[in-house]
Amino acid sequence: MTDAAQPAGGKAALVTGGGTGIGAAVARRLASDGFRVCVTGRRREPLEKVAAEIGGLALTADTSDEDEVERLLAAVAERLAPVSAVVCSAGASAGGTVLEQTLERWQRVLATNLTGVFLVCRAALPQLIETGGAIVTVSSLGGLRAAPASAAYASSKAGLVMLTQCIAIDHGPQGVRANCVCPGWIRTPMADAAMEGLGPSREEAYARVNSTNPLRRPGLPEEVAGVVAWLLSPEAAYVNGALFSVDGGVGCLDAASTEFVA
Repeated sequence: MTDAAQPAGGKAALVTGGGTGIGAAVARRLASDGFRVCVTGRRREPLEKVAAEIGGLALTADTSDEDEVERLLAAVAERLAPVSAVVCSAGASAGGTVLEQTLERWQRVLATNLTGVFLVCRAALPQLIETGGAIVTVSSLGGLRAAPASAAYASSKAGLVMLTQCIAIDHGPQGVRANCVCPGWIRTPMADAAMEGLGPSREEAYARVNSTNPLRRPGLPEEVAGVVAWLLSPEAAYVNGALFSVDGGVGCLDAASTEFVA
């Protein structure tokens, strides 16, 4: 647990999965926007690195554990302030079809990608109601479109979309907004690992999976963070229950039509 010097004043934000990838980029962006940021996750070292960089707070926690989540939210309120922003970016994957998937791997993916978000949001909602705050969840293009051998991941991310919208309609009357971003291929450690074996090099693998992407490239974590920051800002005060694809346009593509392009 690390507690770097915190700036006076400012709203408090909690970012799960804040040690790497999209979560770390979101933490950096929110800190630059004036939030007092707590990053959380299971691994201490990357959390402490990000917290030191942004002058934030690093708290290790397993978000699929109800007691740990309750302690986490209490600690953020005590050491920073009641949260005004919650970004649920922690994620896990385990490839396989339904026939190939084991129950243990299935439950592990859902525990991180869906149950963990439920627990964090449930624990944070009393504070968010107090502050008039907002939630942004990080789903995936895989939560909107099916992909081969992705039964656990895609199911969990699709569930996350609906969980976010349920929060939006149930708690909007209490002043809490909830929105969801759905990234495509973003250059993160998880995506880098997925590229292994798809091509002679990582760059060629990224080029291969983005060959039909209208922008012909993977995204950057900072590009997702910019959308998240906007959703948490006053400029998005009337945006609630919305899904934002951050995928270069690949999600709106009719894959079969690509055969007609020279």
